[in-house]
Amino acid sequence: MRRDIANSTEDKHFSILMEYGLLFKFKLTSFVVFSAMMAYLVSLNGHIELIPFAILFVGGFCITAAANTLNEVLEKDYDKLMRRTADRPVAAGRMTSSHAVFVAVVMWLFGVICLSYFNIFAALLGSLAVVTYAFIYTPLKRYSTLAVFVGSFPGALPLLIGNVAAVGHIDQMGIYLFAIQFIWQFPHFWAIGWLGFEEYQKAGYKLVSSKEGKCDPNIGINAALYALMLIPLAFFGYFASLIGLPALLVTIVAAIIFSYFGYALYRSGSKKSALNLMFASLFYLAIALGAVYIDKLF
Repeated sequence: MRRDIANSTEDKHFSILMEYGLLFKFKLTSFVVFSAMMAYLVSLNGHIELIPFAILFVGGFCITAAANTLNEVLEKDYDKLMRRTADRPVAAGRMTSSHAVFVAVVMWLFGVICLSYFNIFAALLGSLAVVTYAFIYTPLKRYSTLAVFVGSFPGALPLLIGNVAAVGHIDQMGIYLFAIQFIWQFPHFWAIGWLGFEEYQKAGYKLVSSKEGKCDPNIGINAALYALMLIPLAFFGYFASLIGLPALLVTIVAAIIFSYFGYALYRSGSKKSALNLMFASLFYLAIALGAVYIDKLF
């Protein structure tokens, strides 16, 4: 009997953790925090201090989780219409909107407190990320493809937060890292938009342009061109002495591969190609940030 009660309690606790994981969009939040942490390490030339590193991790996680939670509250009626999002706790009715908003506010405040440990500028950038993502990008998705452009700002702000937390102001490295993630997001968003086009249309979202009821085939070529824009950006990093020659070469090769998958989507117009482009985007960002970090170590 006691074992059954213990197992039941453990299952309940696990279920609660799963619910909050869905609410916070744990995978997305972890990826965003990874970007901020990489920017922090790069800005410190690879040097790690455990306590500040941990505080930035917690602060970045809380800020991102708050933005994602508010996003889910605002989109709950539309999330119900899409298979991919219908099981989110607020959309599914397992959590009330008021409870989710309360959690978001607590996470937001705690995130700001953590970022204030470094400086007020980092805390302000964190709040700016929440406001632009939840209250500008989120509603704009239903009205215009311009939402991709707008959403790229809060999507790239974590790198500025990491940079400012490290050095106290925005320097050339911060601008360089911000630009990488800002440009990167366009092909990444377009790949996701292509994969979920039918469901996004059903819910009334306008993340990607359409032609005759289908995804605009030019999205692929646009993705390829944006990926190629990362090459002159890499040269800027090199000539500004932000990265060395090995990092430059690695980043250029990664951008060419990234661009190829955009062109492949243009040629085939298949969901498989869109999926390949999405994975290529993740590969590029990991390589680009990793190359800068390793460059700082040596």
